[in-house]
Amino acid sequence: MSVECYPITVLPHISQLYRDYLVMGDNAESPVRSWYGSGESGGPFSGGWMRGSLRTVEGDRLANELLRQNQEFGASAETIANIEKLRAGARAVVTGQQVVLFGGPLLTLLKASTAISRAREATRITGVEHVPIFWMATEDHDLAEVDQAALLTKTAVEILKAGLRVPVPVPVGDVELNAETAPLLEEAVERATELLEYAPVSEWIRESYLSSGATLANAFGRLIARIFATQGLIVVDAAGREFHAMGASTLRHAIEHSDSLRRRLIDRTEELTKHGYHAQVLVSESSSLLFLLDEGTGERVALRPVSEGSEAEVQWRAGSHVYTKQALLEILENAPERLSPNALLRPVFQDTVLPTAAYVGGPAEIAYFAQSEVLYREILGRVTPVLPRLSATLIEPSIATVMDKDEVQLPDAMTSAEDLTLRLGARAMPIPLKRKLAAVGNALETELDALTEYLRGIDSSLGTAAETSGSKMRYQMDRLRRMAATYGVQKEASLSKHAAAITLNLFPDGHPQERLLAGVWFLARYGDELIERLVQVASNQCPGHVVVRL
Repeated sequence: MSVECYPITVLPHISQLYRDYLVMGDNAESPVRSWYGSGESGGPFSGGWMRGSLRTVEGDRLANELLRQNQEFGASAETIANIEKLRAGARAVVTGQQVVLFGGPLLTLLKASTAISRAREATRITGVEHVPIFWMATEDHDLAEVDQAALLTKTAVEILKAGLRVPVPVPVGDVELNAETAPLLEEAVERATELLEYAPVSEWIRESYLSSGATLANAFGRLIARIFATQGLIVVDAAGREFHAMGASTLRHAIEHSDSLRRRLIDRTEELTKHGYHAQVLVSESSSLLFLLDEGTGERVALRPVSEGSEAEVQWRAGSHVYTKQALLEILENAPERLSPNALLRPVFQDTVLPTAAYVGGPAEIAYFAQSEVLYREILGRVTPVLPRLSATLIEPSIATVMDKDEVQLPDAMTSAEDLTLRLGARAMPIPLKRKLAAVGNALETELDALTEYLRGIDSSLGTAAETSGSKMRYQMDRLRRMAATYGVQKEASLSKHAAAITLNLFPDGHPQERLLAGVWFLARYGDELIERLVQVASNQCPGHVVVRL
């Protein structure tokens, strides 16, 4: 296995905020440093996060609930041992993800592997036990986001769906997996089994998702616990009463100080905008940090302030119901599981419950933290350092062979099969033809520039006409180059097949591999030993994107 490190910009659609976050350790003047706990400790790769102070949590209560849950997930002896370390005062390196069908895209495995790697590193360097925790985002209510798993056929990406459906938007983790709510699930499992070629992970999927009484939360939890059994990953579903009771102080603060928190978030949005960034979550005067579960239907509805004035006079609307502040506090006291945090408050709620030394996130999550920082400061009085997850493209030996033969690197593959085919065709053109095209192109540019300037000196309208005519000539020259490249492709018919195979595996359907292809696809082909490989790769801490040749 070999590893190559590329700049993060090799991937499309990476925000400027995340780019600046990755290099803030090299720029003491960057405004980004003040928005991240890892910035205070010298940047995300400095290791200063390992020695930060933590707030006290309810160790026995937390360990007891984690033990109960993880035993239900079929926890390994290594996971049980890590829970007991938490009971004894260990720190946590936390990551998390939505409960996507069949474990979600490769990035789920990359996140968990990074958390495991950082926990090991911190334990070794500080002598203080650190354990990895995976926080399942079970309280979201967007079923479409989690009802998909992308696997590969020989020629295309195939999206499998369970056909999830519920009458109202309830938390996704509570959705039961049966013929009524997931009519296509059994068919999806069977098709996944075929595409995964009956590998052991196929049976793990079947046991997790087709067992009696399975929900999206416990199916995902069982699968992740099995995949990371050897590494002792602790899996958390915090949607229940016990975890919400442990995090009640943060939920209470969000109710009692809603105006000041909202104002701080609006100010942070203005600050982000001033520095040329954008906010991940739009915050307005009507925004809230909380959701409420309807007592009758279980629907998850945003709580929004509906009156002005002092905090005591604020009322809240959830759907057609209006609540006073006191009514919400009574719900929090008697049924805390009915109140849940939004995306900005969730990490603060999480770190109210867990002894979190650092959180491992992807580009979008880390961008969220620039806003969540103001909530951390006011509610917890400290900011949890956030660390970047391993970002990687895995290249199988057969694809690596084709890439080497055609001299293709990862940046070349971040395009469509058609575009890569033309590039390969251009490379395959005879050298004399390349030289002639280059010579003609260079001469055309030189003469056109000279002629345009000369005509502009005579009359501006002639100069404009020359520019227009020149554009047409350049277009025809480019067209000639493309025709020559297409001829090269037709002469080397294998090039189009090579381009299709490379882009299908590395940039499927125009997406980075890690964001689309299911992690179980790679587990089926390389076994659970792949996990330890990914943990080792994460320890290298490439400040960008890694290519892993399997």
